[in-house]
Amino acid sequence: MALDLLIENCKGLVQVRDQLTTCVSGKAMSDLPILADAFIAIKDGLISDYGPQSNSPAIAKKVIDATGRFVLPGFVDSHTHLVFAASREEEFVLKIKGATYEQIAAAGGGILNSAKKIQAISEDGLFQKSISRAHEIIRTGTCAVEIKSGYGLTTKDELKMLRVAKRIGAETGLTVRTTFLGAHAVPKETTKPDYIKLIIDEMLPAVAAEKLADYIDVFCETGFFSPSETELVLETGIKYGMRPRIHANQLNNSGGVQVGVKVGAISVDHLENIGDEEIDLLKNNNVMPTALPGAAFFLGLPFPPARKMIDAGLPLAIASDYNPGSAPSGNMPLMISFACIKMKMTPEEAINAATINTASCLELLASHGSVTKGKVASLIITKPVNSLAYLPYSFGSNWIESVILNGKIISQLVC
Repeated sequence: MALDLLIENCKGLVQVRDQLTTCVSGKAMSDLPILADAFIAIKDGLISDYGPQSNSPAIAKKVIDATGRFVLPGFVDSHTHLVFAASREEEFVLKIKGATYEQIAAAGGGILNSAKKIQAISEDGLFQKSISRAHEIIRTGTCAVEIKSGYGLTTKDELKMLRVAKRIGAETGLTVRTTFLGAHAVPKETTKPDYIKLIIDEMLPAVAAEKLADYIDVFCETGFFSPSETELVLETGIKYGMRPRIHANQLNNSGGVQVGVKVGAISVDHLENIGDEEIDLLKNNNVMPTALPGAAFFLGLPFPPARKMIDAGLPLAIASDYNPGSAPSGNMPLMISFACIKMKMTPEEAINAATINTASCLELLASHGSVTKGKVASLIITKPVNSLAYLPYSFGSNWIESVILNGKIISQLVC
């Protein structure tokens, strides 16, 4: 039978891994296998074959000539807050005038601002606002994404957010993993102990009953949730079958990394304020350090010390943190540029961090993150470029010509 799609004459087929692999760490992050002058064949939404162009099969329903172009696996964005009701550019202006993240939050802005807007919108209305962002990230090459709750702060509204996230996956073709982040902030009308009790006694059972969350997360940060509070919430989530991940060490050295290692979190995310103690602690375990360079850029924070972590032998993942307050972009090509420019990662390291390592973060290595036979055919075709290094070098440029999602071609609009 004929193939569904054949991409021929690829200048370079990037991230070719003949066998399933784990994440890559340390020196191995600089190894990005590229097959030159190659073809890749797609059947029933999966990668069925690839190899040298001289071995290309003759028959396919559709053929794409990728002469001069690289073909990469689609990006896996392992940390987003994609479901929100409204932007927060008014806070952006306050930041320009000197207000800090903590000052804006204390004045009722930040997460509480987004929560008010979530609580005032219907589930259908929230879906309509959020799905446009899903299509936006698809056009910039994201094929799998994690979406958190955390702007509801009531049981009803947290469930609403997670239902919308699930629906986005069902209606766009994106592979979606969901995370319950009820412990994102404390509503003004209650106390922290009472709110934590609500999370444990009401929210978690309700989320579990509808099977709405793959993971549980906590904002472990000064002024939000302490390490002991974080551990309590995460341990309860584990009992409901949700694997833990943590917002750790964004604004301060918060102890989040220590909690993450203790509870066996799948990832510790942010790490703008990570030190030598935390780097040593992350060695020899399966907790994935995840940098969110868009947030560091937008808030003017130190960028996570990628070189120090990689040189210490750690793996590193890169995600967008797409959210309305501190990282209003889900553009993974831009995150890769930030990683290279500000975190001194090589292009090879950054692409590994945004594909195979983020796939590991979302437990999607069997289906995403590399060009491997049998994996989902979600791919990026670049415009004609001289080298792979051009991709992060040309920050702000649109170097994506086409996105293929689950074997289906999605044309990329020229910006």
